[in-house]
Amino acid sequence: MRSARLYICLGNYQRGILNISAVKIYDRSYWGILELNGNDRSLFLHNQTTNQINFLKPGQGCDVVFVNSTGRTLDLATAYITEESILILVSPNRHKFLMDWMDRYIFPMDKVTVTDRSPELAIFTLLGSGCREFLEQFGISNILDQPEASHELVELEGIQTRIAVGTGLGLTGYTLILPIAKASSLWRKLTEKGASPMSDQTWEQLRISQGRPMPDQELTEDYNPLEAGLWRAISFNKGCYIGQETIARLNTYKGVKQRLWGLQLSQSVEPLTPIFLEGEKIGIVTSCIETLQGAIGLGYIRTKAGGEGMTVNLGDVTAKVIAVPFLSHDYYDPSS
Repeated sequence: MRSARLYICLGNYQRGILNISAVKIYDRSYWGILELNGNDRSLFLHNQTTNQINFLKPGQGCDVVFVNSTGRTLDLATAYITEESILILVSPNRHKFLMDWMDRYIFPMDKVTVTDRSPELAIFTLLGSGCREFLEQFGISNILDQPEASHELVELEGIQTRIAVGTGLGLTGYTLILPIAKASSLWRKLTEKGASPMSDQTWEQLRISQGRPMPDQELTEDYNPLEAGLWRAISFNKGCYIGQETIARLNTYKGVKQRLWGLQLSQSVEPLTPIFLEGEKIGIVTSCIETLQGAIGLGYIRTKAGGEGMTVNLGDVTAKVIAVPFLSHDYYDPSS
């Protein structure tokens, strides 16, 4: 239907600006939510992930990356700190893997437990520049101007709902977490008030155009979070964590050998299609999808080959390498 279509102006797309003036609603309940409880929960997650957790207070949150001992990426997640626990919003099909992963590092004396809340909780995301006014009509106001990943437990149409700032895509909007038993009721009320449902295809178009990397595509154990452009989810000032030594060394010695970039393609290609520059293989496509304005994609490209602005070849297909808003590639200077 028309409300679910994505219109991308290619000139704006290069600058990462998508014109979504209406309020869209997308059901992300196929993602997962893990919950950490116990007095050691903050320290435990701090030691398990790349970002600074220890100093966060209830109502705050941040993106974190789970990595293995060699600094390879397991998942990009969002942690929400509450008074009683930490909720972790994880990517689709990663909740069981990450629950088992964390459980391996819980020792008998640790005061922390991990629970998979995915079967109990629904996740909706509201996107668009009209989201603020949309939520104000429900009496929601305190959370609307807070920083990314801030969150608050509210009564939304009589349903206890956690509203968090952010969409997971770097776009304007909010994420709602609520009991799955109440999901149909709240969905109906929100759409009756004017939120237009968004299709899976449109979400995927937005994901790729923004540059949000996903497991089994951009986030695999073949890549580290610096290569994946997830610098903003990494603290270089925190203490030791799993994979920290490798990531710190890559930053210190500017050792990132490949980077994730956006692609504007002359036509769609399959993931894993090689990327060539002047006959030499320099990378690989990880995601690709058609839009009304043409094919867009994501791919890893060797750092020495270049980056934004290059024209590359994928067989008979040509592509322009572009920056995408969700990703960053800046080295951090610990002395600054």
